[in-house]
Amino acid sequence: MAFLDHTSRHIKILRTGPPHGLYARGGKRLFDIMVCLALLPVVAVTILLLWLIAKTRAPSGLFAHPRVGKNGVVFRCWKIRTMIENADQALLEILENHPDRRSEWATTRKVSNDPRILPFGRLLRRTGLDELPQIWNVLQGDMSLVGPRPVTRAELSLYGDGKSDYLAIRPGITGLWQVTARRAPCYIRRVKLDRRYAHHVTFAGDLRILLSTLPVLFRPTGQ
Repeated sequence: MAFLDHTSRHIKILRTGPPHGLYARGGKRLFDIMVCLALLPVVAVTILLLWLIAKTRAPSGLFAHPRVGKNGVVFRCWKIRTMIENADQALLEILENHPDRRSEWATTRKVSNDPRILPFGRLLRRTGLDELPQIWNVLQGDMSLVGPRPVTRAELSLYGDGKSDYLAIRPGITGLWQVTARRAPCYIRRVKLDRRYAHHVTFAGDLRILLSTLPVLFRPTGQ
């Protein structure tokens, strides 16, 4: 399968990422595992319930999309399905037929009132609950609890000089952008926040971001 071919490839980069302290080199990974294992019983039940609901509205309740991780490794990023099947093809048709939406996509990588999103999926995306299955990605080592949001190959090109910063650390389920600028989906600002985080990975910072993420789940602000 073409998708499996993608997962075996690496993006060639020059390792010039930001310096890391003791926490970033090993403590962060240990912290991820401990928190995920502690949350797993509750999160697993929540994922099961959301999957069952999504399954009644789409052929499959889960969705995996290839994303670029640490050191350029491409992995399957899991989510509760919130969009119609063949959403990528539908996006191409939307951008081709609607120049205004094409301009919006180029700036934010999002489409307002996206017609591809299922009714139930809209609420999940606004709260971020659709990303709960990524706890599996964290346990596998593809992601971290806190870090830049995982991007596609096309999005990685938008990081410019910040590409090495993104590739130096694991992408996260939540991050600095989610808790500070989620209501203003400007991609340039997102890249700046990701670069800032990559250069200041600390236990205290991660803990603050995780605690700040909880209110976001109950105050829908995403798209």
